Amino acid sequence: MRYDAILFDYDGTVADSLPDIVFSVNVAMRQYGLPEYDAETLAPLLGYGAHVLMEKAVPPGTSDELKEKLYTAYVSYYAALANDRTVPYPGILPMMRRLREDGLKLAVISNKPDAAVQPGAAKLFSGLLSLAVGERPEVRRKPWPDMVQTAAKDLGVALDRCLYVGDTEVDIDTARNAGIDCVCVTWGFRTREELKVAGGTVIIDRPDELAAYVENG
Repeated sequence: MRYDAILFDYDGTVADSLPDIVFSVNVAMRQYGLPEYDAETLAPLLGYGAHVLMEKAVPPGTSDELKEKLYTAYVSYYAALANDRTVPYPGILPMMRRLREDGLKLAVISNKPDAAVQPGAAKLFSGLLSLAVGERPEVRRKPWPDMVQTAAKDLGVALDRCLYVGDTEVDIDTARNAGIDCVCVTWGFRTREELKVAGGTVIIDRPDELAAYVENG
């Protein structure tokens, strides 16, 4: 095999977290009398972290002060409610077990705050991950390559022996910026066509396809 480690994006790739995100965003919006979102409308705004999410979610002309209040409210609600409705996507756990049996190290890296990533990853993927990396001040968030570089270093794996797996253009850009291979998945927050337009070349529809791709690569 050409890889020693698989680095997964979290939201939309291994964790079906959209229900918790939508709920938390809407509680924050409701608190300040702003329009709420359904899952289909909110999903395209995801991928760049909580700050950018709330920047995009508010109506044009919203003051910076209110944007910051909304961000703070969202993070607070999400921290309290995260993982109430979040589950692994179907087929993710068997795929991870198969990759672990193949001797690969697995990690998740996310633009979600590290304080939310750590308990979420531990709950959903207990015993399967070697590492979880979330947004924190000393590591620039994706699509900067910092999180990928940090994960590879902490795993003790050469960067060119890592494969990145994600569901958005942010993930494609992250892998490109880090100089590593990328596999895109279609069950997350972007369509196959959107992934192709963003530059995705290896695109899969089911988790078991990833295991086959890695084993045969």
